[in-house]
Amino acid sequence: MADFFENPHKRYNPLKDEWVLVSPHRLKRPWQGKVEDAILDDRPDYDPKCYLCPGNERANGERNPQYEGTYVFDNDFSALLIDADPGEINEEDLLVARAERGHCRVVCFTPRHDLTLAGMTQKQIRAVVDTWADEYTNLGARPEIGYVQIFENKGQIMGCSNPHPHGQIWATESLPVEVEKVDQSLRKWEAEKGEGLLVQYARLERKKQERIVCDNGDWIAVVPFWAKWPYEIMIQPVDKIPHIAALDDRGRDALADILRRVAVRYDNLFRCPF
Repeated sequence: MADFFENPHKRYNPLKDEWVLVSPHRLKRPWQGKVEDAILDDRPDYDPKCYLCPGNERANGERNPQYEGTYVFDNDFSALLIDADPGEINEEDLLVARAERGHCRVVCFTPRHDLTLAGMTQKQIRAVVDTWADEYTNLGARPEIGYVQIFENKGQIMGCSNPHPHGQIWATESLPVEVEKVDQSLRKWEAEKGEGLLVQYARLERKKQERIVCDNGDWIAVVPFWAKWPYEIMIQPVDKIPHIAALDDRGRDALADILRRVAVRYDNLFRCPF
């Protein structure tokens, strides 16, 4: 039988119904490529030049309030516009485009400029989770919105334009392609097997105890068997939950706890999409 820890093979990703090529033996090759310098983070707790710090002026001329917890506002350089003109083009089914409307929001996690999730208390992270849930509910209730994506791009290498601890929310008319794949796979799995895919996966990973990073009883953080990226971690509930706003107090506390644990352990690598 092939040794999958040493030999090249494919792994199936049931969330996207696709295969991922894995070549573990290539880790043994000599490396003379790019080596990143260590990032020295010596930011002050307040930066008068930061457009996300409390009381400072943003790029559009508006001034932030002296907020003390989370702070949410419409992105000044939004990737989506709700008042964009409708329309589409189609030339021989080759040149095809369609207008997409939506809302983009910025969520400042804390007024402290020098923190990340790893430096925040569980109570502070719980406030972020509550803000995510409120924004999900409010944006998702709008008739023009079909999907709400909550995410954080953390660090310069991820293209983050400001080091102040913050994330973004994009609410779009239609499902993104990758999300649609996952949605279809989850629906098909449950229809055929009578149980949620992720519920079954969490149970299997708990049994094997090979890829779990953190487990607090209600949520697990796991390196997926089908991971594509070197530092890929999937955070998922153990039981079936339809969306973030459906979490009760215990579920939100548990999510805040698992986020804090993962962030502390992988602070320089942490990125959180929902």
